[in-house]
Amino acid sequence: MDVEQNPWQTLQSQLKYENPWISVTEHQVIHPSGNPGIYGTVHFKSKALGIIPLDEHLNTYLVGQYRYALREYSWEIPMGGGKLDIDILTSAQRELKEETGLIAAKWTNIARIHTSNSVTDEEGFVFLAEELTQAETEFEETEQLQIKKLPLTEALAMVMRNEITDAISVAGLLKLKLLLAAQGVVV
Repeated sequence: MDVEQNPWQTLQSQLKYENPWISVTEHQVIHPSGNPGIYGTVHFKSKALGIIPLDEHLNTYLVGQYRYALREYSWEIPMGGGKLDIDILTSAQRELKEETGLIAAKWTNIARIHTSNSVTDEEGFVFLAEELTQAETEFEETEQLQIKKLPLTEALAMVMRNEITDAISVAGLLKLKLLLAAQGVVV
């Protein structure tokens, strides 16, 4: 048996809910075991984009905001959604400027992430943004953000203390640490 072959059979799918950002579909399926069942999926209408701005002194920037779905405050790397028909780098550049006022001259795509692949098709990307210039923020009406500049080592310590729990932020910051270590940069 080919382990990469799809063992699921979809009998019927029905859209249950939709808004400008997501759609929820219920699928009548035959499980890999051969038994009938249901499966719900959430489709995201944008790409998730996280950006780690890093200055020449290895400082980074976090944004803090109250996350409605979690009912708690969250510190995370600057991030947002990029429309599916727009280049992800263009969208990442816009998000960094909106949330922090930063403009970066050097961009590196450091990660591709599926945020919760058991129930959603959301695809995320993390960019490293360097050679930074400060400009004005352009918050969206849904955003009430705090911006915190701190050493990258402190952001990594926040991950280890579970003070940063957002999946894209955790994965991006830890991957950046490994990438820097491979270049001989200790953080």
